[in-house]
Amino acid sequence: MNTLLTLHGIQKSFTKKSAQPSLLDIKTLTIDRASAYVLTGINGAGKTTLLRILSGLDSATVTQASFLGHEIAWTPYPRLLRDAIVYVHQHPIMFAGTVSANIVYGLKVRGMAPAEQQAELQQALQWAGLGHLSERQASSLSGGEKQRVALARAKVLRPQLLLLDEPTSNLDGEAREQVIKLIPQLVSDGSSVIMVCHDRDLIALPGVHRLKLRDGRLENR
Repeated sequence: MNTLLTLHGIQKSFTKKSAQPSLLDIKTLTIDRASAYVLTGINGAGKTTLLRILSGLDSATVTQASFLGHEIAWTPYPRLLRDAIVYVHQHPIMFAGTVSANIVYGLKVRGMAPAEQQAELQQALQWAGLGHLSERQASSLSGGEKQRVALARAKVLRPQLLLLDEPTSNLDGEAREQVIKLIPQLVSDGSSVIMVCHDRDLIALPGVHRLKLRDGRLENR
């Protein structure tokens, strides 16, 4: 079984006052395991909204859904998807405290033993190139450093699907290159990744599938 998530009949409506009947009207969305996707479309096409729907942060009508080959009810948003799907905002929020405290936050919430937390932390710091910043206050970091902390914080949760909203849009130079290098590593570790982006280097990464939102419909490119 190579399919991770399949959704049929995704519909998201505007407010009743809007002249347009719906923002999203997607017949089928299929995400394979350990695969990377870029999601493009004009501003206002609903790209971020779709990520928020997939992560349970926004509501939508879904007529049928399956996860790892098993049919699931989409509403209320299922707990197994909350554990399997992680969303990283375009402007990642840093929690109070150090880089290390930010990275292990989710592991603490999940009740992982302290010794295991530390093992995961050290691996994540090395993976993201953040070892020298481990005790730095996260609020003092640059934009690129915060993005890598957010990716490391997501990675330690071992998500089966990682949703990234414009992961390089506010970065340039070395910071941008560092983030781009981490994406294929996430996929090779077994996570599927959907990236909203217009970054040509991200779109051109080997093996990346292209999706485009146009007039509320999803096109495979």
